[in-house]
Amino acid sequence: MHGTSEKPPVLLGLNTFGDVGLGPDGAPKSEAQVIREVVEEGVLADQVGLHSFDVGEHHRKDFAVSAPEVVLSAIAAKTENVRLGSAVTVLSSDDPVRVFQRFATLDAVSSGRAEAILGRGSFIESFPLFGFDLEDYETLFEEKLELFDRVRSQKPVRWEGRHRGPINGLTAYPHVEEGLLPVWIGVGGTPQSVVRAAHYGYPVSFAIIGGEPARFAPYVELYKRSLEKFGKPYTMLATHSPGHIADTDEQAREELFPHWLAMRNRLGEERGWGPGSRTEFNAQASRPGALYVGSPETVARKIADTHRALGTERFDLKYSNGTLPHAAMMKSIELYGTKVAPLVADMLA
Repeated sequence: MHGTSEKPPVLLGLNTFGDVGLGPDGAPKSEAQVIREVVEEGVLADQVGLHSFDVGEHHRKDFAVSAPEVVLSAIAAKTENVRLGSAVTVLSSDDPVRVFQRFATLDAVSSGRAEAILGRGSFIESFPLFGFDLEDYETLFEEKLELFDRVRSQKPVRWEGRHRGPINGLTAYPHVEEGLLPVWIGVGGTPQSVVRAAHYGYPVSFAIIGGEPARFAPYVELYKRSLEKFGKPYTMLATHSPGHIADTDEQAREELFPHWLAMRNRLGEERGWGPGSRTEFNAQASRPGALYVGSPETVARKIADTHRALGTERFDLKYSNGTLPHAAMMKSIELYGTKVAPLVADMLA
């Protein structure tokens, strides 16, 4: 990355939910247009040397992507190096066999660049859409993760559970060309989720969307202790946070704030939060906060701070924020790869 074969101290990635932005007339863009723009953004991520590009799965009108693997396959056809994953795949409302097959297919299309990030998701629309009961929220994920792990082994599976029919000695195809499919668990901050990931030996990506990233240090330690308990090797940890990059701090904040506020208030109304404010935005955008917004230097310092506080080896920036324009996101991606990445490497050298 960036002209060197050495692994940087922190791998830098991007993720997006395919947020539905506004067109020149002020009306929401079509989902089709947003998806085409996500493909352009993924191609640019590859061109500027970023480590990974992840696309989330949602089933609601403000996010365009419901089938991340299809979008990622389109990006794979136009890129060479960037790793391609989900952010996250809502395993609870999907079929684990089909999830493995789709990502194994993406791995073939991309010549070994696919990775699945599995989670329960922070939105619930997929449960009624696919006929699942929210009362089974916990058991669905636990049971399906167990089945997914067995299918991922690429060996014959014998399994029986509550939420789908049994499998008696069958194997899922296609197989991954080299080794096993890379898999992460997306965690919002519950100890049970951390221990569950360690039980399977999967690396964790912590979604840090509020407060100070340093508060996740106990979860990092819990994960490492749990790996030792289960006899699993440590591989990697990542964090994921929203943000936006522009030439100056003032420009980045002014570009992002109205879109952040609209999204914050829309979700807050759904979830019973109070209204957002500029004060809240500024607090999150400050150096200890979880909003990585500012100039390349400012964002690089925050990423370096997070690495020092948590010891994580990867940072993923959620660069799409509500109705933030496509052009502003493309500029943010360019600065992230060409300016932020080398600054982080220098700061942590």
